[in-house]
Amino acid sequence: MERLRTAREVLDDHLRLAKSWAFEEDLARNFSADIVLLTGYGIFRGVAGLREKVQLLSDQLPGGRWEYRTVMAEAEMGFLEWTAEADNGARVEDGADSYLIRDGRIRVMTIHYTVIPP
Repeated sequence: MERLRTAREVLDDHLRLAKSWAFEEDLARNFSADIVLLTGYGIFRGVAGLREKVQLLSDQLPGGRWEYRTVMAEAEMGFLEWTAEADNGARVEDGADSYLIRDGRIRVMTIHYTVIPP
C-alpha cells in the first residue's frame, strides 16, 4: 500500500505547481474531485469550480508571479500568506489561503486577496 502524503507534502507540491501555472498537473495530483473553495468571489465547487477560479485569477493577474511569505501545515490544515505581481502591473499584497488536506488531497480551501489595479 502506498503511503499517503502529509499535508505539508501536498501543500508544498501544490505551491510548486501553482507558481509555474502547471494547473492540470496540480489538479491531478493534489485536489479532490469534490473540492470546495470559499472565497470573497463566491463558492466554487468541484473541478469545474476550481477551473473557473483559476481562470478568474489568471484574468486578474495575467502572467502573475507569486511570492510565498508564510507556509505552514499542521495535521490536516495548511496555511499560506502570499503576494503577487502581474505583467500588467496589478498586484496583491494581502493573499491568504487555508487548506483542509485529507487522504493526500486538498478537500477545502479558503482564499482571500485584494487585487490592486495598475
